[in-house]
Amino acid sequence: MIEAPARDCPLCPRLVEYRRANRAANPAWHNAPVPSWGPANAPLLVLGLAPGVRGANRTGRPFTGDYAGKLLYGTLLKFGVARGEFREDPNDGMELLGCRIANAVRCVPPENLPTPAEIRTCNGFVKAELAGMPKLRAVLALGVVAHAALLRAKGIPASRYRFAHGAIATLPDGLLLADSYHVSRYNTSTKRLTAEMFEEAVQALLARLGSD
Repeated sequence: MIEAPARDCPLCPRLVEYRRANRAANPAWHNAPVPSWGPANAPLLVLGLAPGVRGANRTGRPFTGDYAGKLLYGTLLKFGVARGEFREDPNDGMELLGCRIANAVRCVPPENLPTPAEIRTCNGFVKAELAGMPKLRAVLALGVVAHAALLRAKGIPASRYRFAHGAIATLPDGLLLADSYHVSRYNTSTKRLTAEMFEEAVQALLARLGSD
């Protein structure tokens, strides 16, 4: 079993206080570290930033319940990496096929922005994720923070592989690291990331996986 933070993980005081405030305001919500989702024997890991307060923090499933999930899961469904229908509900019956999804930080941060210390503290769980995926061949990092978190978990200096949307790097152990801008509402509404750009990045990575 892949090590994951406890429901009342005490490691980041600011996130603990925010969790308590959310539990008091919305007791029916998940309001706890959001577990990874998908088969542990998958060859692909999609690594995001952190749960959204009204999305995964509410529903308990990564990228579920807010805008970001629409583009992510819609693309995974389009390319056969998921099966079913995404309805922004963890009970929608959708399945991931050959793909697992996790976040660099497991608890929702205020203003959707974890601190560098919180990112470092949660990196042990990213390491555990990688160690617990025996067939892992590629990681799709959604944004600079996820990209840096993956490199930290692998013990690689961030300066060695710069983030660039659409880039695919082969790490020393053979793992593929692919980059995409995060699928956030802000990025898509400002056109920093379009659906076509994201689909192209995912399709290129899947093509590399299929050809290796």
